[in-house]
Amino acid sequence: MLDQDLKEQLKGVFAGLQSNITLVYDESAHENQSDLTAMLEGLSETSPHVLVRKSGKTLPAPAFEIFRTRDGKEASTGIRFTGIPGGHEFTSLVLGILNADGKGKMPDDGMQARIRAVRGPVRIKTFMSLTCENCPEVVQALNQMALIHPDFQHEVIDGAYAQDEIDRLGIQGVPSVVVGDKMIHSGRIHFLDLLTKVEETFGADAAAATTARDLGTFDVVVVGGGPAGVSAAIYSVRKGLKTALLAERMGGQVQDTKGIENLVSIVYTEGPKLAEDMAKHLASYPVTLFNQRRVKSISKEREIQLEGGEFLRGEAIIITTGAKWRELGVPGEKDYIGRGVAYCPHCDGPFYKGKKIAVVGGGNSGVEAAIDLAGIAGEVVLLEYGEKMRADQVLIDKLNSLSNTSAITMAQTTELKGNGQKIHQLEYVDRKTNEKKSFDVDGVFVQIGLLPNSEFLKGTLELSKFGEIIVDEKGRTSIPGIYAAGDVTTTPYKQIIIAMGEGAKAALAAFEDRMRGELPKLT
Repeated sequence: MLDQDLKEQLKGVFAGLQSNITLVYDESAHENQSDLTAMLEGLSETSPHVLVRKSGKTLPAPAFEIFRTRDGKEASTGIRFTGIPGGHEFTSLVLGILNADGKGKMPDDGMQARIRAVRGPVRIKTFMSLTCENCPEVVQALNQMALIHPDFQHEVIDGAYAQDEIDRLGIQGVPSVVVGDKMIHSGRIHFLDLLTKVEETFGADAAAATTARDLGTFDVVVVGGGPAGVSAAIYSVRKGLKTALLAERMGGQVQDTKGIENLVSIVYTEGPKLAEDMAKHLASYPVTLFNQRRVKSISKEREIQLEGGEFLRGEAIIITTGAKWRELGVPGEKDYIGRGVAYCPHCDGPFYKGKKIAVVGGGNSGVEAAIDLAGIAGEVVLLEYGEKMRADQVLIDKLNSLSNTSAITMAQTTELKGNGQKIHQLEYVDRKTNEKKSFDVDGVFVQIGLLPNSEFLKGTLELSKFGEIIVDEKGRTSIPGIYAAGDVTTTPYKQIIIAMGEGAKAALAAFEDRMRGELPKLT
């Protein structure tokens, strides 16, 4: 299963292991059992600290669990895989081994305290696909929570080995996070939102989870870890200022962007790679990073309150929180997420092979999604609210050239209907005639743009009617000492290259105001 080149790479990756990590596998009569055994034995050849043994159990599908030995005692990490974690999930396995030994980037002390405050026992299953690009983030986040929490078990299940269970649960999208027989989430989700769902499902010790902690006072605090935020932090620290950056996740929405071909001087890159490069650039400077943090509020006195009770202050604050996918907000949407309602055509498209699907949204993202899905689905219907599609003409021409696509304009989606298990109908109003119409559908992909991440600023900063932070030509907001940049602002054209430039501009403006003595003193 593992070629020699990969084994040599893994020898370097595992060179620092200190604890024994044992991969304990079950036996099965499945035709792929030998592939799992070969993969695990191949891993054991890369380090004397990676061991393999049988569990003594016989199950229907190939499966194994990660154990670690500490102080001479072997115990389960709470991480279990059903299936053979190849593709994207092989990385999840490698990280699971490293994290079990305390290696790799784990949540900091504040986040670990919040995870341990979840009320156990916690038992979670994640159904994934080896081709899913969003699954590893969910799998790796829950694996880390299992390693941190004393009574947390996470089973990662390749849906190809659990079709009966997938059918019983009505799963139509990945990743799907299940507790008992209840799906608590399906689709892409980031660490903080996922932890919040775990807390809501199992409860949490409020006293332990919200211990107030002063993170300090900084010359500049940047809120947001996307292109604008990283740019602002780098420009600030290069001026010799004590700089902190708060991020829900490094890279921000860039992490969800596949191909990038318009970043000047870089012919082609992909979102996760650009996010990784930005994080490396940031790490080369003495910026204090508080990752996996969400801001609750920012006061006019420039004190920042975080979820979990932490707080800090900045003589200058630069807000770069970006935007998120906009939801339809119609009945049935949230009920059928993962059961016919999806936001990522790359991840969930394969579930609709040969089926009829709808794409809501006639901008570039919607038309691109419809084109991509046309290669998988039997029929694709695109719905656009306006009189005509808003995408680039080259994309519209491509869509119109496909034999299995059609478009309905002046269509307002009003409801997504299902049978309790999966979606089966989309209802809309024809805005030309005011007539209610519907058609049967197996899946709906929502592609209707972005919503500024500015909710926590309502009542503090002046916002536009769209929720964008109103800024002047230098990124100044309605409160002296608070600046903003990127997609969360009124600056036109939501592009990576523009966000980077605006982040740098806001940082330079904050420095200029500081040098002129125009920053209000902290009280």
